[in-house]
Amino acid sequence: MTGLEDAALLAVVAIGSAFGASALVHASWPRRSPAAAILLWQALGLASGLAAVGTLIGLAMPASKIGVVRSVLRAGALLRTGNVFGLTGMFGAQGDLPTAVVAIRLTCLAAGLVLLALLCWVLVAVSVAAVQARRRQRALLTLLAHGDPKVPGALVVDYPSAAAYCLPGLRSQIVVSVGTLELLGRGELAAVLAHERAHLRERHDLVLLPFTALRRAFPRSATCTDACRSVALLVEMLADDRALRGRPTRELVSALVRFGTADAYPAPAGALAAAEGEVAARVTRLLQPVRPLPTAVVLAICLASALLVAAPITLLVI
Repeated sequence: MTGLEDAALLAVVAIGSAFGASALVHASWPRRSPAAAILLWQALGLASGLAAVGTLIGLAMPASKIGVVRSVLRAGALLRTGNVFGLTGMFGAQGDLPTAVVAIRLTCLAAGLVLLALLCWVLVAVSVAAVQARRRQRALLTLLAHGDPKVPGALVVDYPSAAAYCLPGLRSQIVVSVGTLELLGRGELAAVLAHERAHLRERHDLVLLPFTALRRAFPRSATCTDACRSVALLVEMLADDRALRGRPTRELVSALVRFGTADAYPAPAGALAAAEGEVAARVTRLLQPVRPLPTAVVLAICLASALLVAAPITLLVI
């Protein structure tokens, strides 16, 4: 295949991933199996990003089948050596193409590299911001928080409003306020703590990180905003499911309802809170449970996710 054919296939993957994301936002089945839905969301996000970058770079390499990765490395080597004629030769034989065509192809290459750099930079920036926010919170908790026998393993803050959240990381912590201890009963409090432990144990913060980065990179994109909101809700539903293992549903439902009607304090930056992610939708799901997707369907979703990511990677590397 030629570079143009590669670019066409990558464009199909990018456009298909965008349409798939739009459809997944309005689908009802993800609430039946949040873990499978999150995996599909991750595959759609990764595939669309790789395919968009590959489409732009592939348009710049129409003449022959050269792996895009190798093409970029070759272009970088030619630029470092100052061999501009060699660089233009990658986009067509010298003298065979109008200068405007070569300029367009160089522009496509530059746009692809800029998009790749933007995605990587935003991901790093969001990660650093989250780490710094958690570091500040831990410093404050060292001064303001204390232990309490009612919540073993958690820290208590003398704050009248209801608050319960966790700080992920190497030194993960669960934090509750005095207002929460006064608001919730023993069983409700245990359900909230189980919910937060699920967040920490399964590192849901890392699941949300790339979607937060995408929303920051493209703040005006409705698709990126909807994707971030949908994954955040699915993460909360997944933590709800983990918290219900061996516990009655009514305890978590009651706790969520109490948080929703109280003057709850929002979670600080970099934290995950129990009373987040469209509480009404979560309560409805808990009160009207549906059967999880059949195992065969879940396996099919996992296979589709793997193929979706493998397609652009294969076109980019080979």
